[in-house]
Amino acid sequence: MFFEGYGYHGTSFEQSYRCYPASFIEKPQIESGDKIIMPPSALDRLASLHIDYPMLFELQNAAAARVSHCGVLEFIAEEGMIYMPYWMMENLLLQEGDIVRVKNVTLPKGSYVKLQPHTKDFLDISNPKAMSVFNFIHQFVFS
Repeated sequence: MFFEGYGYHGTSFEQSYRCYPASFIEKPQIESGDKIIMPPSALDRLASLHIDYPMLFELQNAAAARVSHCGVLEFIAEEGMIYMPYWMMENLLLQEGDIVRVKNVTLPKGSYVKLQPHTKDFLDISNPKAMSVFNFIHQFVFS
């Protein structure tokens, strides 16, 4: 079995789980986000470690040599399972029930971003410096 239960030791969290899309537990709100749902035992283990907050994780599909990062929304999944947005499963080349390795990580905080517009629509913004990065990205990437 891939889930090793409470028998782990050390100062970091690393565990294998079977992954399923969030639609399996009727949590459509996480489909557009970057957070996963983990089992309660993961919270028990994480609480005993000295980890940085917010909790961030590296997801690894070793079979396809794919890696991504995410946060956690809740600890309500069945033991041995995690639920994640379907887009994240596609990005990691995972199918329902595939094994994914979850490891806690600390990522460096960004201090600078430089965006380059790909269309002339950027020129229609009356004051681009006043627009937040989030609104800018949302307006031009997701529209």
